Amino acid sequence: MIRRINRRKLFFLTIVSTAYLLAIFWVDTAASQNCKPLLLPGKKTLFQRVITNPGANVYVSAGKKAAIVHASVKPFTIYYVYERRQVEGAEWIKVGPSASCEISGWVEASLVSEWRQSLSLVFTERAGRKPVLFFKDLDSLEKVAGSPSPADEAAKLATQFTKITEGQMDPPEEFPIIAMEPQQEAVSRQRFYLMPIFQTVELFEGVKFLEAASIDPGSWELTGNSELRTAVVFVIDTTISMKPYIERTREAVRRIYDAIETSGLSDKVAFGLVAFRSSVEKTPGLEYVSKVVSDLKDGRQRGAFEAALADTREAEVSTHSFNEDAFAGLKTALEALNWKPYQSRLIFLITDAGAIRNDDPYSTTGMNEPEIADLAAAKGVKIFVLHIKTPLGKKINNHSYAEAQYKALTGQTDPSIGDLYVPVDATKAAVGVQTFGRLVEGVAVQMVELVRATSAGQRLQLPGQSSSGSDDIVSEAKRKAAILGYSMQLEYLGRRGKVQAPQLVTSWVSDMDLAQPDIPSFTVTVLLTKNQLSDLYQRLKIILNQAQRTKRTGAKDFFQGILSAAAQISRDPSQFSQKPQQNLGELGLLGEFLDDLPYRSNIMRLTEEDWYRMSVGQQQALVDNLKSRIKRYRQYHDDVDNWISFGASDPGDMIYRVPLSMMP
Repeated sequence: MIRRINRRKLFFLTIVSTAYLLAIFWVDTAASQNCKPLLLPGKKTLFQRVITNPGANVYVSAGKKAAIVHASVKPFTIYYVYERRQVEGAEWIKVGPSASCEISGWVEASLVSEWRQSLSLVFTERAGRKPVLFFKDLDSLEKVAGSPSPADEAAKLATQFTKITEGQMDPPEEFPIIAMEPQQEAVSRQRFYLMPIFQTVELFEGVKFLEAASIDPGSWELTGNSELRTAVVFVIDTTISMKPYIERTREAVRRIYDAIETSGLSDKVAFGLVAFRSSVEKTPGLEYVSKVVSDLKDGRQRGAFEAALADTREAEVSTHSFNEDAFAGLKTALEALNWKPYQSRLIFLITDAGAIRNDDPYSTTGMNEPEIADLAAAKGVKIFVLHIKTPLGKKINNHSYAEAQYKALTGQTDPSIGDLYVPVDATKAAVGVQTFGRLVEGVAVQMVELVRATSAGQRLQLPGQSSSGSDDIVSEAKRKAAILGYSMQLEYLGRRGKVQAPQLVTSWVSDMDLAQPDIPSFTVTVLLTKNQLSDLYQRLKIILNQAQRTKRTGAKDFFQGILSAAAQISRDPSQFSQKPQQNLGELGLLGEFLDDLPYRSNIMRLTEEDWYRMSVGQQQALVDNLKSRIKRYRQYHDDVDNWISFGASDPGDMIYRVPLSMMP
């Protein structure tokens, strides 16, 4: 009897306990479904985030009496903020690595830095500029920048800092420098490092002072062979008019191969070849738009490469326009060739015509100059354009069109280089071919010298400025190539030595070189999550579709069509309501993370009245730029190797560095 009653009690308690646990599970599940980070003040979709300072611990609850979950969190770990609380006179924040309710614990607010905007800095190439100095406060930076000779003051501080770090002198009282970019090597642009911007001040016209932090989030290795190797790829227009230049390229390659064999560098310099024409849909007789004629082959395989070059023939039929699909050739070279074993990378684009842009219905890339340039930069490839200026190109006014394109494509941050566009006067065909050959050989020899000097343990010297009034395009091209070689060597030495960005809490830097204020020290990037990039992609497609529709039909409902389409994909359709004179930014269509970025967006400032006031050509230009930008975003999404998680388990919270220049 007693035994039976106990069983009933046990059964009853089991039911109650199970119900209780289910209730707790339901509450926790419901709470987790509603678990969102705190929003930034005045924002509806942007969450509060912080970056940890050295010495931060994560506790199980707010207050130092609680158990430590994670001691000494890695500095500059990014956390979302879920709650703020005052405990014993100090502010504490509840944090997690993602916006998906992954809670890590509590940290003391005094040991984190608030990060309102997802802006981060990347060092520009070390060609003509000096190493960046990191100042302890704004006053110290302003004092140097406002001095009679900022270059001398910066050089003095750099010398003192080097002596201090090498133990050759004690730091002077109130020494203003807390870190410096490495002098003898460069921090690799292919290495991910985080340098968030906390504050921007513009005290001098055209020069911004930035409060920033810096951290390298992890180890990083050179891929493949650790010796410096150079890849030179010819992307050649193989239409009817290019026959003599194809033949002269063969001669140039033979001479360069001979030189690298003489120098014992056969295994360190490789050549590749991509040919391009134009649309085979429009003109089937062209056979191809672009194709890999030869992947990269070093001097030990010169026979195979020379045979591939010898078999390259010009087309037998004309293309549908004077411009050719040069961007297809570049895209093929950048994406289809095996660049990995090579640390210095160069493309010769050889053509006598402009490139068809995405407004041509037969464009195969759907991209324009900025997006192709960004793709090349992401691959670490420099593009030299050798533009053959023929009498026919002059007759149909194609020269200025092509020149503007290719200067934009090859523009460099260092004004001593400017761009890598080289015009070849082919008014007299024989002279043009001769000049072309000298250019190819001269620039390629500089790349070979980069390999030779590095292999011998020699440091390249930075060439001087261009001689004023010089009309020798070959000498000028060689000078620019030598500057690139100097920069590439610093980059390689930094990668080989695993050189990191300076690690510090916060500091002040100038966005321009203190010694030469026309040279930028940094490129600004926007750290977008995968969710943000996907959302931006979708919404730009909405704008594009509506722009194409109303442009085609002449309909007067451009904005209304955008609002209707946006509401269908939004969780909160009520947020989209049209008011007079609103622009796309004010509509909230493109995402709040764009609102405060330091650039002027033609798309965000566009009103419906602006759209209908545009000429047909202006509307088409806007449509073309949107198409090209959307194509590039698709490539960012697919670039698996360069998405960084920062500990978040949700793929949507992974981060990608998008150049500010690529924002819409």
